[in-house]
Amino acid sequence: MAGFFIFSYFAYFWFYKIHCFNFICMSVISVANHKGGVGKTTTTVNLAAGLAQMGNKVLMIDLDPQANATCSVGLSKQDTSIFQVLMFQDDIRKCIQQLEQIDIVPSSIHLAGFEKNNEVGKEFILQESLSDIQTEYDYILIDCPPSLGALTVSALTASDYVVIPLQPEFLALQGMTEFIKILRTVKTRMNTSLELLGIVVTQYDGRKVLHQEILQHALGKYGDMIFDTRIRGNISLAEAQSMGKDIFQYDASSRGAEDYRGLTEEIIKRTRELVSG
Repeated sequence: MAGFFIFSYFAYFWFYKIHCFNFICMSVISVANHKGGVGKTTTTVNLAAGLAQMGNKVLMIDLDPQANATCSVGLSKQDTSIFQVLMFQDDIRKCIQQLEQIDIVPSSIHLAGFEKNNEVGKEFILQESLSDIQTEYDYILIDCPPSLGALTVSALTASDYVVIPLQPEFLALQGMTEFIKILRTVKTRMNTSLELLGIVVTQYDGRKVLHQEILQHALGKYGDMIFDTRIRGNISLAEAQSMGKDIFQYDASSRGAEDYRGLTEEIIKRTRELVSG
């Protein structure tokens, strides 16, 4: 009898390991920073595309009322959006739109009203909605607004991991320190599973002394939390957004595509390591 229980334990263990490594275990990742212009949307859109190209089922949620991620994939005004999910608790499946490579829940300008909503426990609505589709995706990426309001807190509460884009400027580095304190507060009070997956340096130009200094300072302070991949400044990234395409669709041979391909590989490696323990 003891042998049977030992066999059952190891059978369950390997079943869990195999399924998690094939990402039946969904990973929810918020791309967040309370400072604007650091590359949140660019990173969310291109990371989603990169993950999809590597065979993953990906959902992107645009949680920014400015709807930049929605526009970046070629969508305009939508009748259904994440607004209906957060304000009226609609089934999130009704708001999902299928694109060529990924699925998306679009945003809406009306989403700004969520910040003024006084409903108790509103920060947990998104988390509850995502629990309904946890077996349907390998990755869910959330593009957060440049603020520390209820929308960002909702995203962090619903997430397993956070990726922070960092622009190589001293003020951005100082601001990130404050943002990480907020992450710790959310982890303590609302989502004990939340982990900082890593910090990605964006708009990087290795020829600039300031950028080199910021990078060295960040490495000295955060060490392995800084992704090895730097997202270099590249006009193709902006051009792709203006055309409603991700960088791989627009110019797969560009530096931008090369960088986001590298970041995607690091994201997969880190999530696998964390899932496997």
